[in-house]
Formats: sequence, structure tokens, C-alpha cells
Amino acid sequence: MVNIRGCITALVTPFNSLGKVDEKNLKKLIKRQIDNGVHGLVPCGTTGESPTLSHKEHIKVIEITVKEVKRRIPVIAGTGSNSTQEAIELTKKAESLGADASLQVVPYYNKPTQRGLYNHFNSIASNTKLPIILYNIPGRSVISLDSKTIQELEKKNKNIIGIKEASGDLKKIIEIKKKCTEKFLILSGEDNLNLDILKNGGSGFISVTSNLYPHYCSQMYNFYMSNNIKKSNQINSYLKKINKLLFVETNPIPIKYALAKNNLIKNELRLPLTKLDPKYYKKINEELKRLKKIQKI
Repeated sequence: MVNIRGCITALVTPFNSLGKVDEKNLKKLIKRQIDNGVHGLVPCGTTGESPTLSHKEHIKVIEITVKEVKRRIPVIAGTGSNSTQEAIELTKKAESLGADASLQVVPYYNKPTQRGLYNHFNSIASNTKLPIILYNIPGRSVISLDSKTIQELEKKNKNIIGIKEASGDLKKIIEIKKKCTEKFLILSGEDNLNLDILKNGGSGFISVTSNLYPHYCSQMYNFYMSNNIKKSNQINSYLKKINKLLFVETNPIPIKYALAKNNLIKNELRLPLTKLDPKYYKKINEELKRLKKIQKI
């Protein structure tokens, strides 16, 4: 079984000035992530602007990530959809490309019942051998995956191994821990709660901030796991402000601005997402400057 844990980066998808996927910079981003010690990568998630990637692009981004990673860390491909059949097809393709696991978001817009959610995820799981990480994000999908439904899905499917929990509710984490087995993985989906979720039994976090600061984010997990709570708390306090600033507008608008300021990608997004409102430039720029002055831990 693939070892999914720690700091897992929700990769942005860089675009060039013509609006095409910037494959060269995508490869550079992947190398930078691995060089800085991240424990996993998620291509084609929310941060990767999956809703506006064509199927061909979606598959290409996963393929590039798998090839560049070369089995050094797990690649958890974002292959979820609000169409069950589409999610099955994307997941099968990711499996054939060599992805290590699949991230499956709660269906958005069509607002299924809990029974519908159960059947949706059960159908996907039964059509792949890939380990599946559920993804609960009620802020985007309107509905929340109930803890009881999560429990039923784990019981029914050996390959449903965990959840990315982005409800922002620590009580939900504790509830899932009680209902699911000890081996069920709980990954934070909110950067400001990453350390808190580790302290409440989480296995790691799928991070937006680690696109920008992979070293800090990875080290925060490493220090925590080696029982150096002081150092993990220190890094968490360093990142607290930038974690908030990266969500002043809809993700991935701010993170793309910040990465572009660091000359890592072009600040290009696809409509209906637009570039960061200039009123936020000063605050983000000041925080980027402050963090540059901090010596690496």
C-alpha cells in the first residue's frame, strides 16, 4: 500500500500567456516540490483549476506529474466530478498512467443526498484498484459528507482509505476518528488548521501554501512527527498570516499571484477566475518580503 502522509501539495496548473498549460514550468514546480521535501503531490485538484481543464489537459497534467515524480513520492490524482461516470473514466485513466491514488471530491452543483453520495463513491471505488481519498469541501460543493456515510464507505470499500477534510470544523475531524478505523487517513484541507488537525490525530495535510513554501510546510510535519512540537509550532506561527492571505480571494487566485511574484510561474488563470484584485497586492507583498528574511529552519 502506498504511504500517504505528511505535507502533500495541491499543485497549481501553470498557464502561459496564450492560456495553454505551461508544461515547462509545471515540471519545474514539481522538481522544486520534491527538492524541498514534500511527501506527496495532488495534480488537478481545486488549486489546479480542474474545472476549466479539458479532459485532454487534465490527463496530460497527471501524466507529466507521474513521469516527473518517478515514484519518489505519491501522486494523488484529482479525478473527481459531479458526474459519476466521468469520475470513473478519469480515475481509470489516472490508474493506467501510474498515479498512486485518487482524490474524489464531493459532487458539486447537483447536490445529491447522502445515499447518492454513498452510491457515487462506491461506484468509483468498485471500478478502480487505486486507493481513494474522499474530499469533503462543503464551501464549494454545498453539501457535506456525513461522518456516518464516510464510515459506511470505508466498511464497504477496502480502497477508500482516507479523507481530505476541508469543512474547517475540528469537531468533524474528531467525529470521523471515532467512527472510522484507526488506519483511516484524515488529511487537513485547510492550511490554517494543518497543525491542529495533526494534533487531533490527522495524518497530514493537502496544502495550498506548500506551493510557495514547500520546505516550511514539510518541516512543520517532520518536526511534529519527531516530537519537536516547539519547532512545528514555530513554523505554524510563521505561516499563519500567509495562510490567511492566500485565501483573500478564491483559491487559486492569490497563490498564483504569489508564485508569479517569486518568478515561479506566470500570473495566468482561466475564466471565470480572474487575477487578484490590486487592493490585496500590498499585504501579500509585505508578507512575502517578511518571510524571505526568515532564515530557513
